[in-house]
Formats: sequence, structure tokens, C-alpha cells
Amino acid sequence: MPDRPSPPDRDRSRSGGARIDRRPAAGPRSTVLAAGAVLWVPGPLRKDGSRKKPRVALVHRPKYDDWSLPKGKLDPGEGWRAAALREVREETGMHCVLGAELPVQHYLAQGRPKEVRYWAAVPTGGAFRPNREVDRLEWLPPRRAKERLTHPRDRVLIDALLELLLG
Repeated sequence: MPDRPSPPDRDRSRSGGARIDRRPAAGPRSTVLAAGAVLWVPGPLRKDGSRKKPRVALVHRPKYDDWSLPKGKLDPGEGWRAAALREVREETGMHCVLGAELPVQHYLAQGRPKEVRYWAAVPTGGAFRPNREVDRLEWLPPRRAKERLTHPRDRVLIDALLELLLG
């Protein structure tokens, strides 16, 4: 199955597969398509050999002075998964492997509808270097990551990751 975006005005519901109309309410503005990931690593070991909760990567964007998850717009002709991998690499310096898809987000950004698809992802290599878009990267336990995130909608993605990993 090719990795191509679905039409911007349609989306498959995460709770049963029904098609849901996602057309903007007014105006001819097209939906901005973006992709990203919740990049995570296993938590550190406790003395008893069990693991603490995983650590999640958050990025600080100086342009917006916010803390978020790595994400960005699809390039023309780029698929969702390819965009997620590229954006994680550009914003965190990490190469990663995508896992399960997480909930899709729909919201208005600068007056335009935006659809962002996310995946759980684990790093396979790379190193963070501050850049024009992202000046800081932090690996935080889920509770602290949720507190640090600027946009409440991103907290749902950490909850979804925990549900996926911990059941």
C-alpha cells in the first residue's frame, strides 16, 4: 500500500474505521497536512531490575517559544510516514523507526485547518544539534513531558503512547 496522504477532506476514524467528513467549515482554504512522532526510549532501570516509565523527546521551538513534539508539513508528493521520519530527523537529529500510528489531530493553525498524523517512534541513531527551528531537546518522563507541553492537544498523544506501551 503506497504511503500517500488521504484526501485532505476525509479521514478514517480511529474508533471503528468509519469515514468522517473533515471539510473545512467555510472558505476554499485547503487543509495543511503535517506528520510527526512521539519519539521515546525505555525508562532507566531501577535497582530491582524493573524499568521506570519511558522517556519522551520534546523540542523547544524558539520562533513560537513553545515545547512540542517533532512534526512538520508534508513536502509536495511526500507521504505521511516519510514526512514523519524527515521531521524527526530535522528537529531532533535522530534517525528512527516508526511504530504504531497514534491519534490524528485536527485543529486550526493561523486560521487554516490542519491535520497532523503521528506515530510512536524509537531512535536508532543520531545526535541532537541546535538549529534554526529547534534550540533544545529534552527527554522527560511522561508526567513531566505532559506538564511541559505548551499545547494541551499534544498531551493526548503521550497518553496514547503509554496505552500502547503499558496497556
